[in-house]
Amino acid sequence: MDDLTYSLRQLCQRNRDGSYTTQADRMRSLSLAARQLREAGFRQMKASSLKGKHAQALLDRWQGEGLSSGTIKNRLSHLRWWAEKIGKAGILPADNIQLGVPERRYVTNISKAQELGTGLEQITDVHVRMSLQLQAAFGLRREEAIKFQPGYADRGDHIALKGSWTKGGRERTVPITTTEQRDALHAAHRLAGTGSLIPANKAYIQQRHVYDGQCKAAGLSNMHGLRHRYAQMRYETLTGWKPPAAGGPDKAQFGLSQRLVDRYARQQISRELGHERLTVTSIYLGG
Repeated sequence: MDDLTYSLRQLCQRNRDGSYTTQADRMRSLSLAARQLREAGFRQMKASSLKGKHAQALLDRWQGEGLSSGTIKNRLSHLRWWAEKIGKAGILPADNIQLGVPERRYVTNISKAQELGTGLEQITDVHVRMSLQLQAAFGLRREEAIKFQPGYADRGDHIALKGSWTKGGRERTVPITTTEQRDALHAAHRLAGTGSLIPANKAYIQQRHVYDGQCKAAGLSNMHGLRHRYAQMRYETLTGWKPPAAGGPDKAQFGLSQRLVDRYARQQISRELGHERLTVTSIYLGG
């Protein structure tokens, strides 16, 4: 392991910001950056050596490889984290447009919603099956559904998610509004008791591997689509009409009152999904 990779690993271990997945993604991204800097001829670097020329060299390579703006933005966010932790936050401008990275395109009217269907019957691990049911019922991410502790989360009329379960470490709540949600919570209580949906003899990463393997064997791919289904169902409940991604009317057809209802619904769904930006809801609902 070269000095830069080693010192970046140490930096990450000293600053454990965000969930396990966030930390792991950051470490992978920074290790890749270290290798690419070495390939670009920058030798004998340490984490504290980062300069603007290094960031520009990486950006030039990523753009030359034709990576999507979303991928480049994720990598830049990791570079900014690195720069901030070594006291050089000014190396990179906060605005990606200044770096020539276009805005991410969020609007799409192609639905990515998925249902569990008969695939759930092929899941043999009871904890994985329960995690999938919670994902469908509450629009949870994979990590949130695996780490879920019903004894902590169930607050009667809503569930509360710990920051250590969520992306970015942001706590949030999701309302309980359907019998499907309440039934899923009852089942989670019976299975996990006062614990989580990670069996007592496993660590999170081990159970995540079990989850991935079980889903693959059952033919269930991209279970993030369960979040899309949740968002679209919530939108229809809150507005009274289907979202554009599910065949509903386009916002261009709305009158003033419909626009207000649409905006309220998107704000509510954005909070329930754990997103800070309202524009992200277009991924789930369409434009």
